[in-house]
Amino acid sequence: MDEIRPLLGSQISGQPQEGQDLLSPNLRPRHQQLIPTPCGPIKPWSELSCLLRLYFCFTIVSLLALLGLTLSSIYKQRMDTDASDEDNFTVSLIQFVGILFCIYYISRGVLQENRQELVVFVLSVLGVMVRSVVNFSVLGSKSKQELLVRFVCIMCLGIIHVFCTTLLIKRPNMMAFRVGGALETLQEQYFLLNLCFSMVTFDLQAQLCLCILITTSDSAMSAAHSIILGIGVVWACVTAAVGAVAVLKEAKVLVWVFMVQNLPQLAFFVYLMYTVVEKWPQDSTYTFEAAAVTGASISLVIKVVLIWGLIRLVHNFGQGLRERMFAPSK
Repeated sequence: MDEIRPLLGSQISGQPQEGQDLLSPNLRPRHQQLIPTPCGPIKPWSELSCLLRLYFCFTIVSLLALLGLTLSSIYKQRMDTDASDEDNFTVSLIQFVGILFCIYYISRGVLQENRQELVVFVLSVLGVMVRSVVNFSVLGSKSKQELLVRFVCIMCLGIIHVFCTTLLIKRPNMMAFRVGGALETLQEQYFLLNLCFSMVTFDLQAQLCLCILITTSDSAMSAAHSIILGIGVVWACVTAAVGAVAVLKEAKVLVWVFMVQNLPQLAFFVYLMYTVVEKWPQDSTYTFEAAAVTGASISLVIKVVLIWGLIRLVHNFGQGLRERMFAPSK
């Protein structure tokens, strides 16, 4: 039942139906003006303010520039036969994945007024900055000169992005009302849906980075270990796809399939930690071990938040949110 109908009836009782039709658009949520997409509704470009358009374009262009610098570094490090560049190559690959996900996060965050995606974007940018600082601080003088431009760009642009995106996060978020209407339950459900969708992609990013770290840091990895890691990457992508579809389509069966798919991933984490522990006696710096343990811990925290959100969200399936989100434009 439309939550605004009693309000209209109490205000304009006795008036003809035409009067209700004229007044109701002012009180109805404006979700019909949004653009339905496979990842949820987005705002039309014309609705963005000039400042927001400028910042969004600046962010995309700057991230693409960082992506180009990172690709250039990857190419140079791959062509270099010096074994000392292996760690730099690993960090560059992880930075490349992080920047790609940052482009995705800021696109959804701005076009959907999605606070969860904006928060994840800030966390990803901070992660890219921290990795860049740690990597740059342990480089030799020659490597520092080669990566100086990328390091300066990442730090300067990262500070700008964190500051501006934090201001965006603090702005009033109207998308929840535009999709959920006046019902607080639907607004809460929309928040949980965005949270779960963000955690699915954030979890995929963490697992890909962890696999890159394990794979590229072990040049003598056996064929069996390489196959297991390859299967782990494919499994992580398939699991993320199932989780995203389950959330957007409100498919309870797929939610439980997604839950079951996470069990082999937990076993995969145990396997990764086993490969790391094997190398502890061979490494006196423990940098690789610390990075792997930290990455696995972050991924486990993400999974806990994701499972918590899904358990709460699945109880609200079938209450009209999906119909509002994917309603055709009028």
